[in-house]
Amino acid sequence: MNNHQMDQVNYNRKINFSWLFKMAVRDSRRNRSRLLLFISSIVFGIGALVAIYSFRYNIQNDVDNQAATLIGADLTISGNKAPDGELKTLTDSLGDDRSQERSFASMVLFPKSFGTRLVQVRALQGGFPYYGELETVPLHAGSTFKKGKYALVDKTLMMQFNAKVNDSVKVGNETFVIAGLLNKAPGQTGISSGIAPVVYIPLQYLEQTGLAKLGSRITYSYFYKFNNTRAIPKLIKTLDPKLEKDGFNYDTIATRKENTGRSFEDLSRFLSLVGFIALLLGCVGVASAINIYIREKIRSIAIMRCMGVKASEAFLIYLIQIAGIGLVGSIAGAALGTGIQHLLPMVLKDFLPITISVSISWMAIWQGIVLGLIISVLFALLPLISIRNISPLNTLRLSFDDTTTIKDPLRWLVYSLVLLFIVSFSYLQLEDWTGAVVFTIGIAIAFLILTAIAWLLIRFTRLLIMSSWSYIWRQGFANLYRPNNQTIILTVSIGLSTAFICTLFLIQQLLISQVTLSTGDNQSNMILFDIQTSQKKAIADLTRKQGLKVLSQVPIVTIRLDKVNGKTAADVKKDTTLKINPHVFTYEYRVSYRDSLTASEKITSGEWIGKTIPGKDVPVSAEERFAERAKVKVGDKLIFNVQGVLMNAYVASIRKVNWNKISTNFQIVFPTGVLEDAPQFNVLLTHVPNNTVSAKLQQVVVQQFPNVSIVDLGLVLSVLDELLDKIGYVIKFMSGFSIITGIIVLISSVRISKYQRIQESVLLRTLGASRKQIFAITALEYLFLGTLSALTGIIIAIGASWLLAVYRFDMPYHVNLLPVVAIFFAITLLTVIIGLLNSRGILNKPPLEVLRSNS
Repeated sequence: MNNHQMDQVNYNRKINFSWLFKMAVRDSRRNRSRLLLFISSIVFGIGALVAIYSFRYNIQNDVDNQAATLIGADLTISGNKAPDGELKTLTDSLGDDRSQERSFASMVLFPKSFGTRLVQVRALQGGFPYYGELETVPLHAGSTFKKGKYALVDKTLMMQFNAKVNDSVKVGNETFVIAGLLNKAPGQTGISSGIAPVVYIPLQYLEQTGLAKLGSRITYSYFYKFNNTRAIPKLIKTLDPKLEKDGFNYDTIATRKENTGRSFEDLSRFLSLVGFIALLLGCVGVASAINIYIREKIRSIAIMRCMGVKASEAFLIYLIQIAGIGLVGSIAGAALGTGIQHLLPMVLKDFLPITISVSISWMAIWQGIVLGLIISVLFALLPLISIRNISPLNTLRLSFDDTTTIKDPLRWLVYSLVLLFIVSFSYLQLEDWTGAVVFTIGIAIAFLILTAIAWLLIRFTRLLIMSSWSYIWRQGFANLYRPNNQTIILTVSIGLSTAFICTLFLIQQLLISQVTLSTGDNQSNMILFDIQTSQKKAIADLTRKQGLKVLSQVPIVTIRLDKVNGKTAADVKKDTTLKINPHVFTYEYRVSYRDSLTASEKITSGEWIGKTIPGKDVPVSAEERFAERAKVKVGDKLIFNVQGVLMNAYVASIRKVNWNKISTNFQIVFPTGVLEDAPQFNVLLTHVPNNTVSAKLQQVVVQQFPNVSIVDLGLVLSVLDELLDKIGYVIKFMSGFSIITGIIVLISSVRISKYQRIQESVLLRTLGASRKQIFAITALEYLFLGTLSALTGIIIAIGASWLLAVYRFDMPYHVNLLPVVAIFFAITLLTVIIGLLNSRGILNKPPLEVLRSNS
């Protein structure tokens, strides 16, 4: 019977799946530990995603259950002015129970320690909160403080100034007894209390503080409780146009639930993307490991083909092996993720306004297992489909290259499936097709760069080796291109791992660097604001008396936008083709006027005009993001409402503003000669050399001008540092999954290359090579691989972080080379160490024993 007849008989034979399973199990007995090593690279990726999915599902349930305590009422209405006329009548008639609050930023003084701090003062009246409570120590203080001249003070303030219950705090002109320590208020997080600590006082004492003057920036809030909550949706439809017309906002339990859920969805998408990157690194490990595994199985597969096993049956035997091990790895990852999810609420607790419960999510577990199984099979298909091309002749000619062909249509189908999987899963995390495609293209480019570098290395190494080199150097470099080399696999695996780890460090550094402040004498580090016009000269003189310079005084005027190119808010709402953000009409802008640009501004289009011409429209400069929202360009007409007076203006220029720099930046800047007589307040900037001078200035200003608020940028910087530390901890925690996966891919990729070098090392020992020589040859091979892979990965990381900095975060780019160099040496050293450890088992045994154990 010739080969054609035998193939025809095999083709017509039905596939016996029971026998295939038995063969898969039997063949895997001696290789299970290696298969588990292959698949271990996806365990942490699956673990990360299962933990994040479980966290997401728990959050969804908790938001549904705790939404009422986030808002504290059935309905809230808020605005930055007191309602009048018809709206006041309406707000006074709503609800079966109602409360009201005035909130604003102000300085407070602790007489016991003479400490001062900018806080968020909330003057409250009524039974709010109706859901949840003001969590205080003692417990009753949350309700009893409203019965007298008492205050609730945030716990961070109490700790900072060593204040105790029954001490006093001065708010404006009035002194209040501290009735209790405030642990938490509705919707408050640990981060928010650190940045803007809260002090509650009874509303009936607000006027006596002297802080509710004309020009003060106060938010007016009204809280309502309804006995019949089912009527709220219908009520909102009636209220919405009236509130929007007067510039007020509303919030209900339903809208808060939706907004909070959306915020957490954004967080979980970011975390899922980090977990997905860890999984992609694991995919590289799976593909490279299975590729080498199939190389070693050529003889076994060829023998099975000689015994009459069809190519499709051989393919299915190893597919069953990989799927089985992938299932085990996915289950292990799901179990790991279920355990890790208990840590996520602890890591993220300062960012969450709700209490997160921890429970097992079977949906998340099943998603993780199915995803792991799909990835195991999908990324193993490329090497597995080569089994179809292994013929009985391969028992005599063992060449894996003969079994693979770039023209194989099934190979290109697998490539398409891999790309489709990455794009689809990226879209599920980002919910943006453009972002998903760009993300996939970025990964593909990195992969192609690393593959091209490895391919060029193989080609040029032959030309680089000189006969004058020592035997060890020639042999070490020859390993990079000889048959059974792992140059491409290791370069891609190590390079991608290095690229991602390095990108994380670089981006984190860039974000932290954006909040560093200059300590030069000419750089402002203290801002005094809410200065009334009548106080402007006195505050400046007081600052100079303290031995400090007045670096600048900036006037601020409150205005609203009435029309854009003749279109009102009503027109924009009716005609969506205008694409103007409706909020540009409801927002209350705080603008300034001056005759020159500042260091944080740059004109991108148009011409800066610093002085108005009487009788003509006012030339204003618009910040580019405002221009985008309002859909305006140079020359477009604007009409502003300057506290009741309509003013015609046009866009003379568009500015790019560096908002990362802490200074007085504005969305809209007017020229001089037009707003000088408008109601306004002022901001003064100065530089204080140390905390002692800062504290003294604050005490003097608060005692003489209690309405003036002070921002100590040194304190702000310390709070931001603490905030960034917490954010950095979250990023490091989640990135840890990717870094661990990258290291596992590195270890497994180098580890599996041990099986490729066994026969070469044994042959060298048989020919008389010493252990020291083989160690040196191995060290040189892995040193060069690790160096090239790490260097290429770092170059990719620098390029990726530059793109993110310039096009995503919009900030200047610079690289701190110290951690980059540390990563380079760490990855290179780790590659060499693992490579040398691989050789120990071979070198410590007689050659014949090694050959027998691996035959």
